[in-house]
Amino acid sequence: MSCERLLVGGLFALGLGVLGYTAFGPFATPVMAQEDGPGPNLVIEVAGQANGQIVIDLASDVAPKHVEQITALAREGQYDGVVFHRVIDGFMAQTGDVEFGKAGGDLGRAGMGGSSLPDLPAEFSSRSFDRGAVGMARSSNPDSANSQFFIMFAPAPHLDGQYTIVGHVISGMDVVDAIKRGEGRNGEVSDPDVMTRVTVAE
Repeated sequence: MSCERLLVGGLFALGLGVLGYTAFGPFATPVMAQEDGPGPNLVIEVAGQANGQIVIDLASDVAPKHVEQITALAREGQYDGVVFHRVIDGFMAQTGDVEFGKAGGDLGRAGMGGSSLPDLPAEFSSRSFDRGAVGMARSSNPDSANSQFFIMFAPAPHLDGQYTIVGHVISGMDVVDAIKRGEGRNGEVSDPDVMTRVTVAE
């Protein structure tokens, strides 16, 4: 996988450029109850500063190709042991780099990798990046999402229609809120929290 694949580059160029550096805090935005849709669900066990389970209802109705790839990687165990390598307070927590983001390894290139599966064409929708929304990270090329995804701590409507939304958290936002934050504007995390096990529930 090329170092040119800065999957977070487009996200942060757009996200921080509009968001600025305002800290929302994890509880500034009301927690909206989210219903479990048709699924499938992605079940993530998290360990580290945050400990517990996050359940994401995947939006197979609006992003079928992305959901198919995420579930394939999860069923193969590819997400097991992958860290939350970039976490910005008041914005989002990013993970899913199955190539360079495994705990216990050299995380110097975490965020630059993807998987052995092909990149995906964008599946933009009318859904909004609300608190708990899950989006796919990509480079400046809209059709470059692969394996990395991010979970929103707070609404970011300026991302709407710019990144593919693949689901939303239906359980475990308290765990999301507890994920260890990174430092500086780019949010790189030292000793990051880990997705110890990621499974799919139909």
